[in-house]
Amino acid sequence: MAREQIGDPLPAVLQAEEGVSFWRPRPTNGYVTVKASPAYGGPGDIAMGIQVIPPGGFVQEHSHDRQTEILFCFEGEGHVEVDGAKHPFRPGTTLVARPWLKHKIVNSGARDLKMTWTMVPSGLETFFRKIGRPRRPGEPAPPPFDPPKTADDIQRETGFGDLQR
Repeated sequence: MAREQIGDPLPAVLQAEEGVSFWRPRPTNGYVTVKASPAYGGPGDIAMGIQVIPPGGFVQEHSHDRQTEILFCFEGEGHVEVDGAKHPFRPGTTLVARPWLKHKIVNSGARDLKMTWTMVPSGLETFFRKIGRPRRPGEPAPPPFDPPKTADDIQRETGFGDLQR
């Protein structure tokens, strides 16, 4: 799939708050920051970034129909549900979600859950841009907001599989 160039190329080295960042709608809340993507001048067909999920937030159960997603927890704690089985998700935990593997990420801890995400082929960064709101480093979080009414269509377009949760 051809990738649209949507922003200036990102530099080769990015510090913690650098990248292209978006607020997430509920039930996840929090934010994502894209660190590498073909849409922002990055290499090939891989995307990578970080996601911060506040306490009580979660990423709904889903799968990807054509992508492998790798998640790595580096701060905070919660759990992941993979094909219905619950696993701790704490610093050092890695989840490799191949196509059609159902997974859910939950921040059940008392502080922000922080993880990296890597997607091959890319597409997740487009999803975040289309359902989220632009974020600037250091700005306060907005009040929780609903995803756009077209969220299911956006998910299908960007590589999500099972949407019936």
